[in-house]
Amino acid sequence: MWICANDERIRYTGRIDCRVEAEPVWVFPGSSAEFWFSGEVLRIHVENFNEYWQNYLGCILDQVQSAFYLKKSGETVIEVRVPENESGVHHVLFFKRQDGCHELKILGFEIGDGERLIELPPVSERRIEVYGDSVSAGESVEAIDFIGKTDMEHEGGFSNCWFSFPWMTARMLGARLHDIAQGGIALMDGHGWFHRPEQTGMETAWDKIHYNTMLGEMTEWDFSKFVPQVVIVALGQNDNYPVDYMKVEAEKKAQGVCVHEQEPDQEQVTQVEKSYSYCCEMADRWRSHYGDFLKKLRGVYPEAWIVCCTTVLQHDKSWDDAIDRVVNSVKDEKISHFLFSRNGVATPGHPRIPEQFEMAREMADYIENVLGVYKNK
Repeated sequence: MWICANDERIRYTGRIDCRVEAEPVWVFPGSSAEFWFSGEVLRIHVENFNEYWQNYLGCILDQVQSAFYLKKSGETVIEVRVPENESGVHHVLFFKRQDGCHELKILGFEIGDGERLIELPPVSERRIEVYGDSVSAGESVEAIDFIGKTDMEHEGGFSNCWFSFPWMTARMLGARLHDIAQGGIALMDGHGWFHRPEQTGMETAWDKIHYNTMLGEMTEWDFSKFVPQVVIVALGQNDNYPVDYMKVEAEKKAQGVCVHEQEPDQEQVTQVEKSYSYCCEMADRWRSHYGDFLKKLRGVYPEAWIVCCTTVLQHDKSWDDAIDRVVNSVKDEKISHFLFSRNGVATPGHPRIPEQFEMAREMADYIENVLGVYKNK
């Protein structure tokens, strides 16, 4: 029996393109569809749009997780079978494991003839939104043989947003999540690793549904569709590429050598990377853009708690100092800066499941017990 993708008994979560109601498109990691069904077999029909890496769809059937390979283009039909002797009613959650390396159109579902979908319980009113990079997207989290080590070569199969600290934090707090995360992204356009050498930064992607121009035109998001009580800004990791100007500024200021000068022109590229004055100017510019980004978030979410952080992935402390400086300057009692216990020092590679869990536990405790956002609610 065919089930339309926009059946009211299916619960979607995530910043999803629903312009064609019967064919929702998943862009961001953690986008999901959840429902209860009767019977012994379930099929999901999807169309994949791939830019890079191999892509996989996550599935949790009756609390057992699995992953299914997606063809790089065209329709993929995924069949999920209930274990023998376990007929009856089953809970399933399909979800996007990876970031904007691909987009996924949901075409519909199939269950057995004569079977049915069952109404879900009421949805949680707790809502969290995260703006982050590959760590927030759950890149390479399942490479558990590389805990505390540099990354290995991979084709995307180790990435799984389910085990990212944003989604684990949300589950610990019983909240729904919008995970606006993209591997390699920096705050500002022209920096970071995402689509280099013409990088798109979070300052461009933050208010979009579609932001990967290799897969189509950018489209705007309607912020009235999801209003979080908590917004986590987990940026500052990729901003040191191609030049770690914040680190250079901090080192030279400590030596009393930093002087502001005009930025060199394109014929002096090699000198630019060595120019302390350039680094100071860029550091000032980043802090200004970070402050502007917080003001934009406050503009769309006037009542939300905004938590700024980086992660346990190794980076220079100067980036956290810069965030601290900006947060103190905005003088907003509901904007704070949070540091994990092993902030910036835990691992040279992407955090794996245990390290992501460590961050999630600390972030959930901070939100509930320090900020008191969901305490006693």
